[in-house]
This record gives sequence, C-alpha cells and structure tokens, in this order.
Amino acid sequence: MRSSHRYTVRHCKKLRFTLPMFGIALLIAASCWAQEQHSTGWVVIPVAEYRTLHSRAYPVEPEPESPAVQATLTRIDYDLRINGELATGHVNLTVDVLKNGWVSVPVPTGLLVREARLDSKLVSLVPSSTGKGGHQLNAVLSHPGRSVLVLEIALPVTSAAGNESITLPSADSGVTRAAVELPRQGLDIQIAGGLLSEKSETASNSKWVAYAQGNEPLTFTWRRKTEDHRTTQPLRMRNSLTELVSLGEDSTSVYAEVTIAVVQGAAREVRLQLPETVTVNQVSGAMVSDWQVTAGELIVTFLEPMEQSAKFVVNGETRLARDGQLNIPLLRLLNSERDTGGVAVEVLGAGEIKDLKSDGLEEADATDLGDTIASRQSPSLAAFRFRAGQPAATRELTVNVARYTQQAVLMANVEEARYHVLMSKEGKTLVQARYAVRNNQRNFVKITLPPGAVVWSAALAGKPTRPGQSPDGSLLLPLEKARGGEEAPPFVVEILYVIRGTAWQEKGKARLALPALDLPISRTGLLLYYPPLFRVSAEPGAFRSEAYAAPTSPAFNPAPPPAALPMSSALAGEANKLRDDKDEQSTQHLIDEFRTKSKAGRVVGILPIGVDFPAFGPSTYLVSELTTEGQFPAADLNYQRDKKAGAR
Repeated sequence: MRSSHRYTVRHCKKLRFTLPMFGIALLIAASCWAQEQHSTGWVVIPVAEYRTLHSRAYPVEPEPESPAVQATLTRIDYDLRINGELATGHVNLTVDVLKNGWVSVPVPTGLLVREARLDSKLVSLVPSSTGKGGHQLNAVLSHPGRSVLVLEIALPVTSAAGNESITLPSADSGVTRAAVELPRQGLDIQIAGGLLSEKSETASNSKWVAYAQGNEPLTFTWRRKTEDHRTTQPLRMRNSLTELVSLGEDSTSVYAEVTIAVVQGAAREVRLQLPETVTVNQVSGAMVSDWQVTAGELIVTFLEPMEQSAKFVVNGETRLARDGQLNIPLLRLLNSERDTGGVAVEVLGAGEIKDLKSDGLEEADATDLGDTIASRQSPSLAAFRFRAGQPAATRELTVNVARYTQQAVLMANVEEARYHVLMSKEGKTLVQARYAVRNNQRNFVKITLPPGAVVWSAALAGKPTRPGQSPDGSLLLPLEKARGGEEAPPFVVEILYVIRGTAWQEKGKARLALPALDLPISRTGLLLYYPPLFRVSAEPGAFRSEAYAAPTSPAFNPAPPPAALPMSSALAGEANKLRDDKDEQSTQHLIDEFRTKSKAGRVVGILPIGVDFPAFGPSTYLVSELTTEGQFPAADLNYQRDKKAGAR
C-alpha cells in the first residue's frame, strides 16, 4: 500500500508559504487551484516525490572528505658521532600531519632510541606489532601541520676484516640525509645504498655527509688508508704481440695487436722496437694517451699508470718489393719478461708464397693466433708463433713471393649445377645435386640444405666422401685445389638427399627448394620427374621451362679413355692373369684392413655409400642463370591430376 499526504481545499486556502518551501508550495498551490476550478477533494503525491521536493527545498551540506594519507614522514636528518663501538647522536624526523585527531607515525626500525622530544617536550613512543619482528615504534601526534620529532639514538659499529661500518635503516621518507663524524684521520670511506656528497678532514676529525636512496639501508664503511708502493716498485710485465703483414703489389700494411700484463709496479708507457722501414700511422686503444716514434722506437703513453693490463693496436706500412725474396719487418716489445703471440704473412692479389725461412719462430696454424688472423681469406697465408726462450732472442722471417697475372687467378666458382629431382604424390622428394666446380683457393664448400633434408650420399670427383658439419648445421664438402697461376680443371661435387613434404591432392601448388652454396653458380639445369597420374607446369620465376639440353661443363662429360693397342693372344692372356691377381690382392687387402679396424674397436665415422638416382615417370626440364652465393634457388610448380591418365 502506497502511503501519501493529503491536503483539503480548505487547508489550501489557509496555507501560508515561506521562501524555503517555494517548490513544495508551488506544486500544492497548483493542485489547489485545479481543485477549486473543477471539484473539491484530495491532492495525493507519493512519499518519494515528497522527499525529493523536501531535499531540494532543504539541501544537506556534504561532509568533508578525509585525506587519503593521515600523516607523512617528509624528511630524516641524522647527525651521528662515532665513539668506539657505538655511534651516538640524534635524528630529526620532519612529520606532516594531514588529519584532525590522533595519528600514528612509524619510526624507522632498528634504532636504539634513548628519548624522544616534540617541541622540546618529552613524548612517548608506542610499540606496535605491525612492523618487522613486532618491534615497530610509533609516535602519536594530534595537531595538524608540520612538526619535528627529535630522537636521541645509538647504533652499533660492526667490525670485520679490518673494516668498520654502521647501517642506517631504510624508511618511507622523501629525503634521508646522514652526517657522520669520526675522531680519526687517514680513512677510506665507501657508501652503500646512497651517494657521498661531502667529505672533509680536520686536524683530528673526519666528517662525511651522504644521502640515502630511501628504498634500501644506508651503510657507511671505512678503513685505514694503506700506502700504495706499487708505483715505486720496478716494472715487470709480460706481453702478447700478434702481427699481420699484408704484402700488396704497391705497398705493405703492418697491423699489430699488443696486450701487456703488469706483474709488478705500474706501466706509464711502453716501448716497441720498430724496423727502419716501418712507418706508424695510428696507435689506438682505450687507455692510450699519446704516442711518438723516436730513434727507431714507438713510445706509447697511457692515460694513467697501468697496474693490471692494457691493450692497443698499431697500424703502419712499409715499402717492400713486389715479389722475390722479402725480409718481413717484425715488431718487438721492449723491457718484457716473456713474449707470446706470433706473426702472419699474407699475399694480397694474384700471388703466393713459394718458400720461407725463419729464425726464432715456429710454424703454426692461423687459428692459433686469434680471430683476427683466423678470419683472413687470403689465398696464400703463412703463420708463425714466437719460440719460447729469451725475449731478446733473434727473430727473422724471409719469404719468397711469386706474382701471377690477374687473369690467371681464379678463386672458386660453380660453372654449372645439375639437379635430378624425383617427386612422389606422397610428398617425398629425392634430389641429386651435382656441381661442376673450378677452384684454386677454397678448401671446403658450404652447402645448406632445405629444412628437414636427410643426406644419403656425397661424392667428390666420383669418389664417396664423408661431409663435415659447420657450427650453423650446414654441410662442408672438401674441394680439390689447383695451384696458383694454373688453369683450374673442373671437377664434380655431388650430394644426394631426401626430404618429406605435403602429399599431393587433386590439384594444387608445390614448392621445390634447392640447397644454398657459399659459391656463385653460373647456370643451372633442373630435370624433374613427377608422378605419371599428374600434369606439372612451372610458374614464372627463377626457373623457366626449356627443351632438355645436355650439360656443357667438361666435368659432366669426361673425355673417353684412350683406345687400347692390339696385342697378341699370349700377351692378352698374361695381362688378364696379372689383372685378376691384382684385383684379388686389392680385395683381400681391403678385407684385412676392415677386419683390423673392427678387431681394434670400431670403424671411425659413417662409411659413405653411393646411391644411384632412380629416374622414373614423365619429366620436365627447367633452367636458371646466375645464382648468387647464399641464395636458396626454388621452383614453384602447379600440379593437377590427369583424368585421362587415371581412366587408362
């Protein structure tokens, strides 16, 4: 049942209105006027509407909002003095109270508080169980505004391994400043959890001022200064010097990496002995201040005395003959107890090192002299290590360089690539890749197969070979190398692998990805065998369809063997007998060798096998030219089931 207020017409006539009830009176007067015009009766309004009109006539003032933070710890200032095993002093806590009434302000934990004062009056600190370990102290304040709470505190001094330290606890304060005074001199100070801003010493005291980060404790650690006599000790050092001499046709560059290790004393400068013909162009290093050449010596000065180690690089040049007998200039670090490192000589351009003579050096591999020497791609490079012994021992290196015409030098190239591919409708693909290579520099060719490929066999010049593996997973196949200046004959590198793909549907598209080589390929021929029930066509791209053509490289078409001279029947019989005996001995030798290895333990590695490529089904021939090194050649194919073939 809805409650209501009723007013009679009689009451409406006698009603007196006041200004605050103007809204209610206006509605009631309108109702009364309507009743007088029509009929006498009652005016009924809901209670909710009455309350709405009443709240508009007498609005209630909202209560003031309470602050989100009752009080803040704005600043902390420590003033401490070290007395033996204790640090005593006072700390000023600047507190801003934002709320009327009593508020609780936490005091930093870990402080030994002797007394607390507010406005020079003693106050009490209330323990609370909300802090760490249940020993949190709180100051209770009642007046809004800023107040300074002064605490008389004491802190223990911790000693360990000749170091003394005090730790001030972290606190939720915007600024934390600490001043520590110690009645001693000659101390080294370290700050953890903050920044040291001031450091001063008087006749009897040392004083430090630091600011804390606020989110971690502030630690002062000090110890007595120790006199460093290292700079006054005699210098003893060891060095490692790696030199690279690049023999060009017009000039010779000299590059040296020098690393020194100081064993005793401190090195302000180092001296290198230079041959008379070497001109230094630049000396670079993180700690190099200056350098100069005086009386056949290179003097390198450091920014500060080096007590541990330093490294710098020397770049220079010299003038040597274009070819013939050449004396290689060797650098040497003076005043060193032990020399390590070595020297490498390379020929730039069309040429090679024919002969070399050394004294005080030992032949080494390029990888033994570091990444700088190992990364060189020179066709002719010789590396040597310094022989262990006296640092002042004689060192000499003489090389004989032969130069060739530029046209006669060939690095490495694949003049023709031939692929035989057998594809099945189940998605399996068998690929025989054959490359006609000319080379007189490279030791290996890197072949990167498509993802998921499994190698079946590999061969070099018709002989099975075991491929290696590079760190990135690619295959490394050895190459035959011709001598510099000679015409490099082509030879065949072959690899056979299988890869699984998606099964063929009624029609669709397939992508045939081929291996990527680190050599350029001049021309490519691809013979594709596909299932007989399908029709296959190549999309425009790197490959195009052409009529089949035989390989053009002589490596794929070797010359026929010379015809045998006629011989008598007796000689023929004797020759056949000798050949049979030789074959039998060779076979028996292989069997004995295999048994010996098997009895000794196991056969090292996987023996390579030769697999013949099975040509089956209809075929199409695709060609391509100029495949760059590192590129994966690919052919996009369209296939569709041949309904006529299926009907047959």
